[in-house]
Amino acid sequence: MLLKVADVLSKEQVAYCRELMLKAEWADGNITAGYQSAKAKNNLQLPESSPEAHEMGEIIMQALAQSPMFMSAALPLKIFPPLFNCYQGGQSFGVHVDNAIRQVPGTPVKVRTDLSMTLFFSEPDDYDGGELVIEDTYGSHKIKLAAGSMVLYPSTSLHRVTPVTRGRRLASFFWLQSMIASDEKRSILYDMDTAIQSLRQQVDDSPEIIQLTGVYHNLLRQWAQT
Repeated sequence: MLLKVADVLSKEQVAYCRELMLKAEWADGNITAGYQSAKAKNNLQLPESSPEAHEMGEIIMQALAQSPMFMSAALPLKIFPPLFNCYQGGQSFGVHVDNAIRQVPGTPVKVRTDLSMTLFFSEPDDYDGGELVIEDTYGSHKIKLAAGSMVLYPSTSLHRVTPVTRGRRLASFFWLQSMIASDEKRSILYDMDTAIQSLRQQVDDSPEIIQLTGVYHNLLRQWAQT
């Protein structure tokens, strides 16, 4: 499932984070690349120990916890702390697939990467190129979202970032381990939850809606890994 989540961050939060990015010290993006990714990766990145990265990560995590669409679609169990990158001057990231397991630095915590996320901090008109291109069974999808919006997609997907030929592309990228490992089952639960919430907005709770809600939770109970 590929899902666009609009307005995860407010305009004020985006502006504040961009100020932090401007005063931060950037490093070569390969500091977090795996063997395969290092051969394709050409960008800048904030070190994970950066105080600016830590502060912005906290802002993002709090915002995600308040996003019903994100919570319903992702059903997160563990989230890898957000990372931040910058593409400019022709920089790009070639075709790759994300590492299956990520260890949170300085901790024993390991995160299975079920879902990948990119949260944009630059407006689409601020730069040329820089599309996130995601390949799935339905073809190729070019993603370039408004600042503060995010795309969520299976970490098994081949993806790349096209060269940025003008301006600067600022974004956060990170991963999560879902309570539901299967993308297919996660999609079923998301569709069911969305339908139930839509019905509740149209009519009062009925025995049928209550029954459907029970089916949702029974499936979640059966499929969830915690």
